[in-house]
Amino acid sequence: MSTKSEIAVLGGGCFWCTEAVFSRLRGVISVIPGYAGGETPDPTYVSVSSGTIGHAEVVRIAYDAPVISYEQLLEVFFATHDPTTLNRQGADHGTQYRSIILTSSPEQEKAARTLIARLTAQNVYPDPIVTEIKPLGAFYPAEHYHQRYYELNTDKPYCQIVINPKLHKLKMSYFDLLSRVN
Repeated sequence: MSTKSEIAVLGGGCFWCTEAVFSRLRGVISVIPGYAGGETPDPTYVSVSSGTIGHAEVVRIAYDAPVISYEQLLEVFFATHDPTTLNRQGADHGTQYRSIILTSSPEQEKAARTLIARLTAQNVYPDPIVTEIKPLGAFYPAEHYHQRYYELNTDKPYCQIVINPKLHKLKMSYFDLLSRVN
């Protein structure tokens, strides 16, 4: 039995955090940290970190739509980062850490705008959602040392202080979507 995977590209701050969250969901086939949203070809971590080339740290999520929907991915996305802070997530600041949804179809754009409208109408956040929504251009995978960062560095302070609370929140709020509990 083969599955046809679909793609979502999301940026919610540091891609180490976002990768750790989405790699735990059932139906997610792969999560690749990378750069997108800007115009500069072949960006590097150093050039993106400068905040001057327009790219954001994002993850490219391949997922099995019959198992997990795009809408469910978006719900997890909004629940595991702060979509109300412009160009900032916690101590990470700059345009490279902006909240961004890069869409690959009109259906994805509609789903994102619909969810933002619902979250706004329900007053889920005390401040307005500033998540950027734009069509996906090129996606550039991050350097190899950024891939599977949390998995390979769980003992590092950043992972303990920043990523672990996000994973705890994921477990508490979306236990039914997890493929693994750790």
